[in-house]
Amino acid sequence: MIQTKACCGICDEEKESGFYLYQLYICLECERQIVQAEPEQDIYQQFVKRLRGVRTETLYS
Repeated sequence: MIQTKACCGICDEEKESGFYLYQLYICLECERQIVQAEPEQDIYQQFVKRLRGVRTETLYS
């Protein structure tokens, strides 16, 4: 878990507590909302759109 301020890729606010999912920083508040969201809720689709941009980096050997 990161303890420095970073801009959350979900809510676009600077938060102190969160983690990185590849290059996307997610605050703990948004993580809780993501986990609790049901697929039929509108907010669920917003989370899907934000998380869709997360990509792994290609490692070349």
